[in-house]
Amino acid sequence: MTDSGATSQSGPTPDPLSTVSRDIADVPSVEIISTAALHLMSAAAVQLGLAEDLPDHKDLDEARSLIDALAGLLDAAAPSLGHHHAAPLRDGLRSLQLAFKESSTVPDEPGQGPGEKYTGQVHPTAAGR
Repeated sequence: MTDSGATSQSGPTPDPLSTVSRDIADVPSVEIISTAALHLMSAAAVQLGLAEDLPDHKDLDEARSLIDALAGLLDAAAPSLGHHHAAPLRDGLRSLQLAFKESSTVPDEPGQGPGEKYTGQVHPTAAGR
C-alpha cells in the first residue's frame, strides 16, 4: 500500500507562474507596452480585412474596439515610450484609422472615428503627428 499524501523525492515542482514573473521582471516596460500595441495593431488589421491570408474577413465593430484600445494605450503610455518608440506606433495607429474610414460605408461624425477621442480627428491628407 502507498501513502497518497507522499511527496515526490525530487522536491516540489516549481510554480510556472513564478518563472513567468521572473522572466517578465527582466523585460523593460517599453517592450511590454510596444508588444501589446503591436498585438492590437495586428488584430485591428485582420478585422479591417488587411491580412493577406484573410482578405475577405472584415468586422468593423471589432476593428473599432481594437483601434480605440490601441489609441488609449498609446495616449496613456506616451511619456513612458518616448518619441523614438511612440512615433512608429502612432504612424501605425493613424494608418489603421485611415483604413477604417476607407472601409466604413457610414462615415463617423468628425472626431468620432475610432481612437479620435485620443488622437484628434484624422484626415487623409494631414501629416502624421
